Amino acid sequence: MPCTTVLVGKNASNDHSTMIARTDDGHFDVKKLIVVEPKDQPKKYKSVISHVEVELPDDPMRYTSCPSVDPKEGVWPAAGINAANVGMSATETITSNPRVLSADPKVVYKKAKKRGEKDVPGGIGEEDLVVLVLPYIKSAREGVLRLGSLLETYGTYESNGIAFNDEHEVWWMETIGGHHWMAKRVPDDVVVMMPNQFGMDSFDLDDAFGEQKAHLCSKDLREFIKDNDLDLNQNGKFNPRDIFGSHSDMDHVYNTPRGWMMGRHLAPTTYKWDGPNADFTPESDNLPWALVPERKIAVEDVKYLLSGHFQGTDYDPYINRDTGKRGMYRSIGINRTGVTAICQIRPNVPEAIKGVEWIIFGPTTFAAALPVYTNVPKMPAYLSNVTLDTSTENFYWGARLIAALADPHFSSSVQMIERYENAVATEGRKLLREYDAKFKESGDLKLLSEANEKLCEMAKEQTISALNKILYNATSRMKDGYNLADN
Repeated sequence: MPCTTVLVGKNASNDHSTMIARTDDGHFDVKKLIVVEPKDQPKKYKSVISHVEVELPDDPMRYTSCPSVDPKEGVWPAAGINAANVGMSATETITSNPRVLSADPKVVYKKAKKRGEKDVPGGIGEEDLVVLVLPYIKSAREGVLRLGSLLETYGTYESNGIAFNDEHEVWWMETIGGHHWMAKRVPDDVVVMMPNQFGMDSFDLDDAFGEQKAHLCSKDLREFIKDNDLDLNQNGKFNPRDIFGSHSDMDHVYNTPRGWMMGRHLAPTTYKWDGPNADFTPESDNLPWALVPERKIAVEDVKYLLSGHFQGTDYDPYINRDTGKRGMYRSIGINRTGVTAICQIRPNVPEAIKGVEWIIFGPTTFAAALPVYTNVPKMPAYLSNVTLDTSTENFYWGARLIAALADPHFSSSVQMIERYENAVATEGRKLLREYDAKFKESGDLKLLSEANEKLCEMAKEQTISALNKILYNATSRMKDGYNLADN
């Protein structure tokens, strides 16, 4: 599934929180935000797509989930935060190459071709990973280790990038072929930029096979590389992107431009991004996996990155002049995004309120980010009771309607969208501040559910207000309009 991921280390953020965020760019999937209680977690999990069955531990924790409303293709929970304040986002679809995939093929479901034969289950994938891992881990590192074990046991039918965060650490994990994997602790002072490519551009194998301070991988990764002649690096350098990833023409249209756009925003003067002497261009294969941002990063910056459409460049599809380059690269914010979750684990607050999930439905370019506390027994109906039919009674469809109406009239709608986003973020932060203070004083967990209800009441009010304005704007610009008064 084509997506974009941003990871923020604790010393790169304005409040020393860790953040993992990803756009879930499906096929106009209708999504919701729910809480899964331990009693609702299965004992044996069966994948709809791959038909693999996995026995699960007996002690799951409560966790948030962003599943598809229509279950016909499986759960697809996208992201969440569990009761131990560990976040997980799964999965960023990444690239590989024929050398890797021939040496360790993907584990694909095979339906029996004739009577008497049995179906052959496939591996685990995006449909499954959050359900299989998030309820059972108490740290980001534990998430890597549990998923690594599952990959080695069951394999996967796709190439995946998975993020984990807790209060102290962010880890990024990438699958290699059907059963292999590697993971790296994100340095505390950087922001990671991940379009749909194998991302890591450095890795310490000595650490992974030694102290494992910041690197983990499959037990036989060294042998796997050597035995299959996978190492393309020169002069003793070890760049896993060159070994396990891709450098295709399609990357230069679909993937690397998104990384360039994010890097250009995060470190505008550290590197030269434009012109004939640029350090990096939208088609550079050597874009950094991570950058130290030139200023601290807040949630609003993560939202901005994941809403990107090459604004400020000749590639912007909404630019009001013909540059000859308009729309030539795949934007970060696209029409078919179902949900974007920013999983934030905050320090310096009581344990019960460390986890905040900022939820964004629909195309991020036109949507608002709403924060909610995750340590609650259920989510408000405005987020969880989403129907397959269009409705203004939930946040998901409100976002989709606003985007569809604003997109064809971008220049006249963009200010309304900006005001809407800022209003939800501002009022959302006010309510978080208010209820953080109330909880610190009383310790009453019921306050968190009360806060979420108020947050959703505010979001609904702001969404309807924005929708009214944008609908009027779109209607007044219809092609069958006429100015002669005839009433």
